[in-house]
Amino acid sequence: MKIIVTGGAGFIGSAVVRQAIESGMDVVNVDALTYASCIENVASVSDHPSYVFEHVDIRDRAALDRVFADHRPDAVMHLAAESHVDRSIDGPSEFIETNITGTFNMLEAARKYWLENRKPDDFRFHHISTDEVFGSLSSDKNIMFTETTPYDPRSPYSASKAASDHLVRAWHETYGLPVVLTNCSNNYGPYHFPEKLVPVVILNALASKPLPIYGDGSNVRDWLFVEDHADALLTVIKRGKVGRSYNIGGENECSNLELVKTLCDILDDLHPRESGSYQDLITFVTDRPGHDARYAIDPARIREELGWRPSVTIEEGLRKTVQWYLDNEDWWRPLQNRDGVGKRLGTG
Repeated sequence: MKIIVTGGAGFIGSAVVRQAIESGMDVVNVDALTYASCIENVASVSDHPSYVFEHVDIRDRAALDRVFADHRPDAVMHLAAESHVDRSIDGPSEFIETNITGTFNMLEAARKYWLENRKPDDFRFHHISTDEVFGSLSSDKNIMFTETTPYDPRSPYSASKAASDHLVRAWHETYGLPVVLTNCSNNYGPYHFPEKLVPVVILNALASKPLPIYGDGSNVRDWLFVEDHADALLTVIKRGKVGRSYNIGGENECSNLELVKTLCDILDDLHPRESGSYQDLITFVTDRPGHDARYAIDPARIREELGWRPSVTIEEGLRKTVQWYLDNEDWWRPLQNRDGVGKRLGTG
């Protein structure tokens, strides 16, 4: 199988690229190399004969048409997106242009290619999205997001992803384009760009800087190890039912404060401070505007239909992640100078 992966130099996309190559697929990595992309994320496969890189922006329709014509994929895995909520609060236009218009361009380029090739039955357009499109949950542990949960986005980021989800479904219903969709919970793991909570806490801790927690830290998320997510995505592209959506969760629900304390405990074990605990660095800061209280995924559909489950607990995944950052300073150190890294964004 030959697949186009958009955003393949990003955090989740690069995990998909690495696993896809390892599993024997041919991969065309389409990435604009914007601020959060790192071509080093796919260095381990860059010389593989089954790997090709295309420096293309999904907002460039003509370039996308050329990529489809040149590489003739069997499937598309569309991950390219602006993804940081805080940045979407400060500058929503990039999110509209990339996540909505970019997805429209991808759908039209894929539809053109699909029609020109007489609608091959095995072609798939896999759109990768987020659980944030569903809004916020109450604290009732019995209530979780399912594939039928109504959309209720609360931030410019989640609204742009909700719009892109609706476009994908419309192209399936109106034009018959064979699509599958997935909505995932919060990812973490190796190669995570240092603007999200987990890498920020790890790198701040190593620098003995404050560990910022929004509000009182009670906001709850379901945490998904990125390598598990990549495995789930490849499972869906191979065996998911056309027109179907699948929620992918880590089955690891915890509050932001609990998560940060767990990271501190792991750091205390793997890289102890000269005195005291990393928990001494925890600092509560003004909450993000419109901060959703809780996300939780019910992964029953992907478990029962496709037989997929996460492979690690939150503690196991975080320990692997911390160790990776300890071992890979040459990867994250240069990223400290990129725009916005280390600064508080999204205060409204």
